Amino acid sequence: MKNISSFNLLTAVILAACVGLAYSGTSGAQESQDPANKPELDGQKQPLAEKDKPVQQVSLDELFSRLKLEEDERKAKIIERAIWNRWTQSGSETIDLLMNWSALAMKEKKWSAAFDLLDQVVVLAPQYAEGWNRRATLNYLRSQYGRSIHDIEQVLKLETRHFGAMAGLGNILQKLDDDESALEMWKNVLEVYPANVNAQKSVKMLEEKLSGRGI
Repeated sequence: MKNISSFNLLTAVILAACVGLAYSGTSGAQESQDPANKPELDGQKQPLAEKDKPVQQVSLDELFSRLKLEEDERKAKIIERAIWNRWTQSGSETIDLLMNWSALAMKEKKWSAAFDLLDQVVVLAPQYAEGWNRRATLNYLRSQYGRSIHDIEQVLKLETRHFGAMAGLGNILQKLDDDESALEMWKNVLEVYPANVNAQKSVKMLEEKLSGRGI
């Protein structure tokens, strides 16, 4: 990724697609060799109830149900990580590769290269919420708040429970001195993720500020 800014973007996308085809040819064989994917024989273990399954095995909806009920911060973090893991799975080797490249570009503060890559992600996979969310983050880092809000709106259309996007919007609204809207957004985060410490602190601070006690 050191010289990614010099990549011809069309060449990068074609390369990513080729890599995706190469991987897709082996995925079936790997899956069939995994004992975890083999059906249980009669008389062996019965399927676990949803509430008893490890977080890696339950549906995204069930993960959100657990997150809403979990009061312990440490346990909630485990569920949060499982949700982020689901969100980052695009289902496309090409998109995953472009996302990995964009992460490296952002880490190295190669903003232009990161924008080019994420623009391709949202064009190629407009239903992939995490592509919009990554670009929203990049716009936020560049203080392009209007563009970041636009991307966050796209995220929330695709995933109304996206606490990461809501938190990002809460931060932006605070920077824009719209404390009332920011407070509402942080409360929305807590509706989905009650154990979120950052949201808890932000709600308390904004309530005190708006009531005059924090001035």
